[in-house]
Amino acid sequence: MIKINLLPFRLARKKENIRRQISIFFLLILFSGLLLFWYSLHMNNQIQLVQEETNRVNQQISKYKERATRVKKIKKDLKILNEKLDVVSSLKMQQDKQLILFDTLTGLIVPDRMWIESLNTNANTLKMKGIAFDNQTIADFMENLEASPLFGKIDLKTAKLKSFKGNNMLKSFELLCYKKIVVPDNKKKTKQGKK
Repeated sequence: MIKINLLPFRLARKKENIRRQISIFFLLILFSGLLLFWYSLHMNNQIQLVQEETNRVNQQISKYKERATRVKKIKKDLKILNEKLDVVSSLKMQQDKQLILFDTLTGLIVPDRMWIESLNTNANTLKMKGIAFDNQTIADFMENLEASPLFGKIDLKTAKLKSFKGNNMLKSFELLCYKKIVVPDNKKKTKQGKK
């Protein structure tokens, strides 16, 4: 019988299998390295795109912040201007009210019997100091004030004798007048329309 020695063939086959496994192993390592390199390049590109987008958004934010601060400043200036206009219109209304008040008071004073020394007014009251010849003149003046459409209640705070230029004795008085609340015409019309 013929004997064939297969050991070198098996050994060569085994070596070939080992070489193939080693080459597959190295190819897998090379492929994994290439895959990791490609993934890192892709991620770097994504990071760079995100950074560029972030920079662009930050630039827009800074540009819009400047505009927002300008708008806030304009709104603040506009608010201040509106407040000033309100004050001016309020002063004009108060000026008209004071003019009406002084005009009315000149008609209510008892002529040649009294005079007003000082007036102090606010939204609801009018304090008045004056000099009269006698108590009757003060009483007449208070009746004139009560009959006026501007005042509701009149209080006599003080009435004292005061010597004036030597022998003449006059009456010094102080009045507190409560103003009536006047409803503007447009509010009257709306109230009448509701009835």
